[in-house]
Amino acid sequence: MRIGGLAARAGMSRDTIRFYERIGLVTGRRLANGYRDFPPETVAWLHYVRTAQTLGFSLAEIGRHFAELSEAPDTARALSTLFEEKIAVVDARIAELTSLRGELAARVGTGCPLRATAQNG
Repeated sequence: MRIGGLAARAGMSRDTIRFYERIGLVTGRRLANGYRDFPPETVAWLHYVRTAQTLGFSLAEIGRHFAELSEAPDTARALSTLFEEKIAVVDARIAELTSLRGELAARVGTGCPLRATAQNG
C-alpha cells in the first residue's frame, strides 16, 4: 500500500508516517518508481501507536516495546505488565505534583515566591 492510502486508512498525514519511518516505527520498501510501499498490517500498527500515545507512552517507549510485544507468547499479559509499569510512573508523577502543589500553596500571599508562609515571622 502506498503512503497516501496508508495515511487515509490510518487517519494521519503522510508527514507523520514519514516521520515514523525516519525514527523506525514503520518500515516500507521503495518501489522501482521511488514510491513507498507498506504492508497492510501497518494500518493496525499505526492505530496501536496512536492509542499508546493517548495512554501516555512516548514514541521511544512504543518503539522499544514493539519487539518485546511482537515476540511475547501472551501479548495480553505483556501489555498488562507495560500498563502496570506505566501506572506506577503516573502514580509517582501524581505524588510529585501533589507535593509541588503544596509547596506553591504555602507561598501564596507571601509576597515572595521563595518564602513559605511558615517562614514569615
